[in-house]
Amino acid sequence: RRCDVLNRGFSGYNTRWAKLLLPRLIAAGAGAESTAAVTLFFGANDSALEELNPKQHVPLEEYAANLKSMVHYLSSVGITEDRVLLITPPPLQEAAWEKACLAKGERLNRRNATTGEYAQACVQVARACGTDVLDLWTLMQKQQDFSSYLSDGLHLSAEGSRFVAAQLWARLGEKLSALPLLVPYWRDVDHTDPEATLL
Repeated sequence: RRCDVLNRGFSGYNTRWAKLLLPRLIAAGAGAESTAAVTLFFGANDSALEELNPKQHVPLEEYAANLKSMVHYLSSVGITEDRVLLITPPPLQEAAWEKACLAKGERLNRRNATTGEYAQACVQVARACGTDVLDLWTLMQKQQDFSSYLSDGLHLSAEGSRFVAAQLWARLGEKLSALPLLVPYWRDVDHTDPEATLL
């Protein structure tokens, strides 16, 4: 009841493409003052191995530059750095992802160590730009077996999505709880005359 959540997820996209698309998604003059937070969650596709997945691969330095560019763009339209949260790619469970690749007639096209380099670059960009960061790559691997967080070794499972939601709420909850209610709590609605309360 405090804000609307807009999801702009694009399966398979990397930062090179997202950087170009961002001005269409969040245009100048589109109510930046009422934007509580923006999350940017990229890196799993950028970190694909160039020789096996050149379409999605983005070199590490370009990935970092693209993230910085997106943060700077958001700032230019009035969404300040303190309202931006960068999210690193999650870790890769190589054995499960290799099985998924082989089922499609492909070779393993990602490595967890490489994904970790992109995660570290994301953390460094957040520090340099003054944004918050959610380091999924590190947090998920604190669990000895993090495979339950991934449905196929790469994509989040239901459990992984719950983990991300809990981590996000830990970072965004304070900002969002300070916002006024847009509509009243259900107990405060006059059930005999709801129009009087809601309109």
